[in-house]
Amino acid sequence: MEEQLHAAVAAILRQYDHRRGNLLPVLQAVQARLGYLPPEAMEQIASAFGVPPVDVYSVATFYAQFRLKPPGRHQFKVCLGTACHLMGGHTVLDCFERRLGIKEGETTPDREFGLERVACVGCCALAPVVVVDGRVEGRVSPTRVDGLLLSFSLEKSRRETPATPTNGGGGSPYGA
Repeated sequence: MEEQLHAAVAAILRQYDHRRGNLLPVLQAVQARLGYLPPEAMEQIASAFGVPPVDVYSVATFYAQFRLKPPGRHQFKVCLGTACHLMGGHTVLDCFERRLGIKEGETTPDREFGLERVACVGCCALAPVVVVDGRVEGRVSPTRVDGLLLSFSLEKSRRETPATPTNGGGGSPYGA
């Protein structure tokens, strides 16, 4: 896994000259490829640019667009723009935090779910809004949060449960 990470970062680094002005585009490209900025990647970038790793880390932590932890398989982005805030966006965020056992900006330990706060998704008439894996969900209430999480739980159990064979049609499943 570490070799793949190293190779992916090296491929991105080959696309740029290593002037300090290219640090931000390199970090963006690495995150686009890996989903986040692992410490090993930032160290490799620092080495290529000839700067201390703390300089790369400083840039990555200064901009809110960068994530230093791996994202969840499923992402919940809770809008807290003005309309969503006024319509209960903070309550929706709090509900996700309690149900998932994480805070915004974190990922569940099994890496199944990530939770983020966003400023505005441009769907103010549907407030409060949550973007679930890129799909907009409007008028989200605490009950709707439970429904969204339940749908993922059901999907996961369907994937993990093998299909049961049928008895060939019609009759009792007990063979009678």
